[in-house]
Amino acid sequence: MKQTEMVMDVHEVPKARQWLLLSIQHLFAMFGSTILVPFLTDLSIAVALVSSGLGTLAYLVITRGKIPAYLGSSFAFIVPIISVMGATGPGGVMIGSFLAGAVYGLVALFIRLLGLNWLMRILPPIVVGPVIMVIGLSLAATAVDMAMYKPGTEQVYSGTHLSVALVTLAIAIIATIFFKGFFGLIPILIGITGGYIYGLFAGIIDTSGIVQQWHDLTTSGSFGGFVQAVFKKPDFVLPFIDYSPLSVFNTSIILLMVPVALVTIAEHIGDQMVLSKIAGRNFLKRPGLHRSILGDGVATMIASVLGGRQTQHTERILAFCRSHVSSVCLS
Repeated sequence: MKQTEMVMDVHEVPKARQWLLLSIQHLFAMFGSTILVPFLTDLSIAVALVSSGLGTLAYLVITRGKIPAYLGSSFAFIVPIISVMGATGPGGVMIGSFLAGAVYGLVALFIRLLGLNWLMRILPPIVVGPVIMVIGLSLAATAVDMAMYKPGTEQVYSGTHLSVALVTLAIAIIATIFFKGFFGLIPILIGITGGYIYGLFAGIIDTSGIVQQWHDLTTSGSFGGFVQAVFKKPDFVLPFIDYSPLSVFNTSIILLMVPVALVTIAEHIGDQMVLSKIAGRNFLKRPGLHRSILGDGVATMIASVLGGRQTQHTERILAFCRSHVSSVCLS
């Protein structure tokens, strides 16, 4: 893989305007997949976003702010989550996620004590690469469905929706190839903005929710009403309050959820290898793969206590590669 020349290194702080726009670009790069997983598994989208933010902050603390990464919802856990959800409800999913995070912690401990060689023998690059490819390619059908069909009607083809998807893709590609300077750093954001504007003219953007929110905001009449109009408490799934861990727990949760942690650990290692190549650093040694995996595990356990599910995001790596900016400030 050819090393990408960065215009902004890991610890460089972007200017205020760049910081805002680059952060928005990274937000959009991860947003779709972060909300799609809870949507498909009947978990709270708001909780997923809150737990991803808290998990990312915990990850940055554990890795000493040396790895530019974002943690969001994991696609690898979709099938196990659906299975456990049907058998035990959301409480079982949270227990399984917590145990998966504990597996991350054990692997991190083994790496700290025994080094990297044993893990590289089990998960060499030739294994890690296809794992990431399979996770990504397994979502290809979902991407095509989302582009071609009307929301909520998976089998009703819509040429208008497909045209919006193609226009968005075309704008992002053109921005990547031809735009220079600062606009060359935000091709994904430019593509999304252009696609959204095209979608407005095509008549597929529903603005009723925004209009209603603005109406609630302007007619609240008090500070408390204003706060309620802007903010709404996420539907957290809290242990010992919303469910009893002891009554929900059973061995099927372990069998369904814990083994998948090994798949996402392989994905995590691949992400670190690619990030290291992009940034021109060796994150496997400094701050160390053990810290990175531990950070991912702690983030997963934090999410499980709140009602979410985390892992490191490959989409964010694409944003780093396309923008040539690897600043940890964007995390």
